[in-house]
Amino acid sequence: MHHSDFVHLHLHTKYSLLDGANTIEGILDAAEKYKMPALAITDHGNMYGAIEFYRTAVKKGIKPIIGCESYIAPKSRLDKKNNHGITNASFHLVLLAANNTGYKNLIKLVSSGHLEGFYYRPRIDKEILAQYSEGLIALSSCLKGEIPYRLLQGRMDDAIKAVEDYRDIFGKENFYFEIQDNKIPEQDKLNRELVTLSKKLDVQLVATGDCHYLKKEDARAHEILLCIQTGANINDTQRLKFTTDEFYMKSPEEMHRAFAEIPEAVTNSREIAMKCNVNLELGKFMLPAYDVPAEYTRESFLEELVYKGLEERLKSEARSQKQEVEEQTSEIRGQKLEYESHHSLPITHNSSLITHHPDYLARVKEELRVINNMGYAGYFLIVWDFINYAKANSIPVGPGRGSAAGSLVAYCLKITDLNPLKYGLLFERFLNPERISMPDIDVDFCMDKRDRVIQYVSEKYGNDHVAQIITFGTMAARGVIRDVGRSLEIPYSEVDKVAKLIPEGPNITLEEALKNEPRLKELIKSDTRIKELMEYAGSLEGLTRHASTHAAGIVISKDPLTEYVPLALGSNNEVVTQFSMGDIEKIGLVKFDFLGLKTLTVINHAVRLINQAHNGTTGFDISTIPLDDPETYSLLSSGNTAGVFQLESMGMRDILVKIKPDCFEDLIAILALYRPGPLGSGM
Repeated sequence: MHHSDFVHLHLHTKYSLLDGANTIEGILDAAEKYKMPALAITDHGNMYGAIEFYRTAVKKGIKPIIGCESYIAPKSRLDKKNNHGITNASFHLVLLAANNTGYKNLIKLVSSGHLEGFYYRPRIDKEILAQYSEGLIALSSCLKGEIPYRLLQGRMDDAIKAVEDYRDIFGKENFYFEIQDNKIPEQDKLNRELVTLSKKLDVQLVATGDCHYLKKEDARAHEILLCIQTGANINDTQRLKFTTDEFYMKSPEEMHRAFAEIPEAVTNSREIAMKCNVNLELGKFMLPAYDVPAEYTRESFLEELVYKGLEERLKSEARSQKQEVEEQTSEIRGQKLEYESHHSLPITHNSSLITHHPDYLARVKEELRVINNMGYAGYFLIVWDFINYAKANSIPVGPGRGSAAGSLVAYCLKITDLNPLKYGLLFERFLNPERISMPDIDVDFCMDKRDRVIQYVSEKYGNDHVAQIITFGTMAARGVIRDVGRSLEIPYSEVDKVAKLIPEGPNITLEEALKNEPRLKELIKSDTRIKELMEYAGSLEGLTRHASTHAAGIVISKDPLTEYVPLALGSNNEVVTQFSMGDIEKIGLVKFDFLGLKTLTVINHAVRLINQAHNGTTGFDISTIPLDDPETYSLLSSGNTAGVFQLESMGMRDILVKIKPDCFEDLIAILALYRPGPLGSGM
């Protein structure tokens, strides 16, 4: 297949938050249409979209070039007080990974910008650039680059000094002057000066697009996106805006026409693309290391813990059974003796109960075989360790939920508190050799004390090995209507009227709303402002609005995290990955769910207050409450379950009233069936 000889090397996606209006699918579809052999992603100061872009490009047969438009501090990235006369104290520089070493170095640079150099923006400096320059190609960037800035100021000597700095850092072959066609007078002047300087200093030129949106007609929607970012409105003459509509993804033919007098600048983009060859190994799991005593392997240590735990569980269950019989027959001593004489599980500390339970023994052996063969012993030890820490330090932990409740090994390790054999739960739902995937154990902690467990894990494995996981908020249907309405200065009451015609719920799109809501169609026909509102909202729908921290996700790595993933700071200064949970799993890092659950906190406070009220004489323990209490089932059947985890939605309350559960198995069925899959099937 014939490929174009131009490749876009400076391109912003939706991950240049509220500045890039390109979706990853959109730019790759355009690259496919233009027959581009490769394409770069260079979002502002981050690598949020790198893995999504890489995977999607590879699927389409387009070479992915991973890059970033970085912010360079004029002096030190650590200097956050003196602007040195530079607006917001940073220049722009486009960095592209030429190989896997460059990709790893880009991760380290971007992480440093967020963790060390953040001042208005995530900044790096020339010192750390020199440290991590191997495998990177640098482009001088837009009007906000250091060399363009110096040239437009008329400071030629300073511009030449900056060129020498960058050539020293990256090498002559890996530093390029970037020229653009955006119809800005300053850019035209700069292009002429860069052409002259390139001949004088023997620096190669490359033509780029600095794409912020896909098509020329998307320029207005991008203006509105900038208004949303800055809180301005479209009629504000002082607002941040692009002065032309030329920041779209131009075709190779358009680029050739624009730079007809400098054709090598266009073809150099293809030459740079040929230099860039990052190959990521995805789908290979990298478990963190769990250190076991010298005489053990992870597998043998896990087995010892499991068999010890199984014996403790069986003793506890036998003790509970015996206590139940004693309570029921306490007035008849003979019956009690008869029970003891026929009971096959005498409770002693000197004999193993496991051999009396062939079903438990067979199940635990099979689970351990699967776990060890799949290489997951370390995973179970890590989860066991932090749960054990929490329980030893009076941090309430949930009894376990999800498919992990089907694991007898998890029950023996006290990761879960539900006996899977008693309720016929399947281990294969949790781990199955036929379907290779990481085990996923959701662990609930008391909301007030969750941070203590995260701190423990960070101290145990190293602060540079542990981070929370980023998540991205998108501009959903109702929200984007309100955002665009504010930017267009449409009265709130009218915008609210339109927004309320959009159905509530996840995955609702404006397109679906238009199909199913005739009143929306009428408003669009009768009011040009609403028509404009819907058009721009449709263009911006689904773009990334902000980054935040995932409520539960924690990642722990064997090596320092910056070997695999760029890092940033969350809103509370917590360290977070720049890749979302799905992408974290794709690159093979292991995530653990530490959910801070308000219900556990409430229960913990209630238990404390009960025991305080009785001066500690009751010794009340929530784990010992009976599962057959009629009053509890009566309360559940009334639907009065506000504040009861997973039973508090209106739909769930309605089901409880209809079914009127009177045993634990009824609750199992209700929770299992009231889910999207069974509901969608009509069950």
